[in-house]
Amino acid sequence: MDKRLSVIAGPTASGKTSLAIAVAARQNGEVVSADSMQVYTDLMIGTARPGEEEMGNIPHHLIGFLPLCERYSVARYVADARAVIDRLHTEGKRPILCGGTGLYIQAVTENLAFSEESGDESLVLRRRLQEECEEQGGEAMLKRLAEHDPETAAKLHPNDHGRIVRALEVVLSTGIPMSEWVRRSRAVPPPYDTRMIVLDFRDRAVLYDRIDRRVDIMLEQGLLKEAQTVLQSPNAPTAMQAIGYKELAPYFTGVCTLESAVENLKRETRRYAKRQLSWFRRIKTAHTLYVDEYVSTEALIEAACAILE
Repeated sequence: MDKRLSVIAGPTASGKTSLAIAVAARQNGEVVSADSMQVYTDLMIGTARPGEEEMGNIPHHLIGFLPLCERYSVARYVADARAVIDRLHTEGKRPILCGGTGLYIQAVTENLAFSEESGDESLVLRRRLQEECEEQGGEAMLKRLAEHDPETAAKLHPNDHGRIVRALEVVLSTGIPMSEWVRRSRAVPPPYDTRMIVLDFRDRAVLYDRIDRRVDIMLEQGLLKEAQTVLQSPNAPTAMQAIGYKELAPYFTGVCTLESAVENLKRETRRYAKRQLSWFRRIKTAHTLYVDEYVSTEALIEAACAILE
């Protein structure tokens, strides 16, 4: 059976989705999302989830299927993604894994294994760590992680609250650092023949301009209303941390003006894009395509197909 897997990754606003759709059309493929926030039903505008018109006739998987109140883990994503990928292989389709959540992509392609903790004790620990992170901040929690798992801590940014909490949860509940879990997982051969593209820009200002324009478009599409709904939900702790929502919270509470909140949203999105690119640079087998080097979208699609074929 053909076990090839095409991967298109990159920072937010880099054009991953449109490229994945074009590649899928040429490779008899379907798109499997690798975005940790597009899984939620009510997060449409702020996550730049593709609509029916943008998707065209290309089926998309693992988007918009989870209620805001439900927590979604790396372990669960891997199980869900592999089930879809394996089914597409049996149907003779090419899976196109597409997204900006680097941990999701590496967990699927490099056979990383993460335990799915259950039970009251694990939930209590997770909530306690989340509360401590809110009170103490990411910098303090990252220093704490460094005491238990310096290797993982060195790869994280203080703003990566979710990943910091997750790494602390793993080492405190199992006694084994996440870095060791990763090493053990990689001892097992990867499940797919993966070809991966990472989109980047020679001129970072071009990417930042695309990000700013995307935020403006989101606002025109109704981001404020969507964000207010999410932030008022009492059971959406994970979704509330998504960029595009928490940055608007000060505006809704009267702490700052809309203009100030929007500028902060653009700034934080640019910072997030930088962190995404830093993550993907560590994947040595990936092919980097610099979007601003191509004279046309068609030329970029041709280059991507040549690599992924």
